[in-house]
Amino acid sequence: MLAHEAMNLQANLFSAAHELVASQTREHMNKSIITKGRALNSVLALSGFVLVSLLVIVWFLPRNNTPQMRYDVGKPWMYGSLIAKFDFPIYKSDQVIQQERDSLLALFQPYYHYDRSMEKRQLAKLQADFPKGIPGMPVAQMRTLYDRLHRLYQAGIIGTPQYNSIAKDSGSMVRVIIGKRVQSMQVGCIYSTMKAYEQLLNDDVLSAYRSALQQADIVGYLHVNMTYDKERSTTELNDLLASVPLASGMVLSGQKIIDRGEIVNEQTYRVLASMEKEVARRNVSKGEIKNTIIGQFIYVLLLLGLFTSFLVMFRPQYLQKARSVVMLYVMITLYPIMVSLFMEHSLLSVYIIPFAIGPMFIRVFMDSRTAFTTHVVTMLICAVAVKYQFEFLLLQLIGGLVAIYSLSDLSGRAQLFKCALFVTLANFLVFFTLQLMQTGDIANFETSMYSHFVANGVLLLLAYPLMYVIERTFGFTSSVTLFELSNTNKGLLRKMSEVAPGTFQHSITVANLAAEIANRIGADSLLVRTGALYHDIGKMKAPAFFTENQVGVNPHKGLPYKESARIIISHVTEGVKMAEKANLPTFIREFILTHHGTGMAKYFYINYKNEHPDEEVDVRDFSYPGPDPFTREQAILMMADTVEAASRSLPEYTEESIKGLIDRLVDAQLEEGHFKECPITFRDIAVAKAVLLERLKSIYHTRISYPELKRG
Repeated sequence: MLAHEAMNLQANLFSAAHELVASQTREHMNKSIITKGRALNSVLALSGFVLVSLLVIVWFLPRNNTPQMRYDVGKPWMYGSLIAKFDFPIYKSDQVIQQERDSLLALFQPYYHYDRSMEKRQLAKLQADFPKGIPGMPVAQMRTLYDRLHRLYQAGIIGTPQYNSIAKDSGSMVRVIIGKRVQSMQVGCIYSTMKAYEQLLNDDVLSAYRSALQQADIVGYLHVNMTYDKERSTTELNDLLASVPLASGMVLSGQKIIDRGEIVNEQTYRVLASMEKEVARRNVSKGEIKNTIIGQFIYVLLLLGLFTSFLVMFRPQYLQKARSVVMLYVMITLYPIMVSLFMEHSLLSVYIIPFAIGPMFIRVFMDSRTAFTTHVVTMLICAVAVKYQFEFLLLQLIGGLVAIYSLSDLSGRAQLFKCALFVTLANFLVFFTLQLMQTGDIANFETSMYSHFVANGVLLLLAYPLMYVIERTFGFTSSVTLFELSNTNKGLLRKMSEVAPGTFQHSITVANLAAEIANRIGADSLLVRTGALYHDIGKMKAPAFFTENQVGVNPHKGLPYKESARIIISHVTEGVKMAEKANLPTFIREFILTHHGTGMAKYFYINYKNEHPDEEVDVRDFSYPGPDPFTREQAILMMADTVEAASRSLPEYTEESIKGLIDRLVDAQLEEGHFKECPITFRDIAVAKAVLLERLKSIYHTRISYPELKRG
């Protein structure tokens, strides 16, 4: 019987163990599936960013696949002997072509239609309106009036606006179409309506009757009888401009164009430019544009692949944040688009584009290594679109390095102005040394580039307002913003110093402790200090319920333990509400939520448990909402806050008592699993304990008593 029961018990235990193992296996498999699913989503999202950036960049890159050679008038040819491989015309410069066209335009004669019937209609109307003559004018002078009107209409009358546009040179000619006959006529012999009216009034005979003519509104009988023929004039003008030859000579296949060391003159410059233009035309006509696109596609894909590999291998933490990935790929995509547009449409020099803003922002919001890698990849892509690639890369890479180095510790917006100045000076120096190495002739140095560098430096100052835009768009927080938020003389911090002075002092002490720990373990000290200053702002809702603000009276006396716990715990949710109302950054709210994690208000929980030993207590009534810390900075704040608050209750302040308190509290947090979700190490925790011990010993050291002066 006993053996049978033992066998049943053994079977039950085996079944329970099997079920436990199966349950753990299922849980592990579910977690594995979830982890793999998240990893797959991350890979797909990252691949999407790379693909979109690739397609956008290649779409905008110019298709000019001509040889990228640098040459300027008055400078030596830096390459080998150049021989023409095919016949091509020597194209005139745009300035010369425009001058020749302007010369032809000066000889161009626009076409006007002459209306013979207009004179008859207007004279007939005048006779009908005044059959007995114009009042105040003798009937005999009416013949003179008809004669003068006849002469004006015979000469031709044009609308005043058109007349003013062609009458700048009275010797210029127009072509008048009269029926099927076309004849040229000087503009000076033609009248506008206003000029014809003045001619009538100033006539030797009719001037004596000026008043009568004005009262008769004689100008109403002066109508345009020559109208502009737009279609025929435009056709004639286009034919005339098309007759201007675009070339002035030919270069034959096998002809030497220039040799190494020869000075590029105006003629040679036009020959070289013509060769580039002809090569581009021939390549397009051969359909080689497709090969250009394929080459650009492979080149950009290679660089984006290298950059993505850098993130995966050395900066995986950024891949967990969508805002970081978006910002990086937007930076890489934006600059090639701008350079391509500048080059494609012959806008201003690409050197005025503030390329250094990209590494500046990435340095401020991420780190210097990522900033430089991103800048190098971006500039290598941009170099495809520019003409002088070596010079471009050298200037931009050094400018990016200077920008990154000058922002090693951004503590104020004034540093952005210094950064812009340093980048400008670096561009000046690099370009000067390049010219010095290439030509050696200081007198012939190109000076126009320096104005572009000045414009670039001015545009770099846009980093000041754009930093705020980046922060709001991508959810980053700069060091400057952290410094501004740490100002205790304004906003919620000033209010807390007035409403809850004890909590304010506690927050400052915790902030200093946390910042020192962060400095020792390589975390962000400014971030954790700012978060620590705000972590207890929720206590302003009911400051008297917290020990540090009490002066002799404890409002918890007489309150149920659950109610007291609810009030204490509510400072977290109230703090989040205040932070949201004040529009504080997200990281502030995260520090508020995680500084107690999912811990408990143990004082009230233990007292309640002791008073109700037989009751099943719901721990949620005494637990903070959480979550637990998920960054090193949040874990640092949890340790510093707990230890500093508890240290006030020590009966004596000795090294042993302080060390025992620190070990007990921090080890309890570790055992309760509050640090499972954050990347803090045991070494970091050991360093944090040492810093807390060192600082609390300094805060609570025993002061010597000063002797009193004995009076004789």
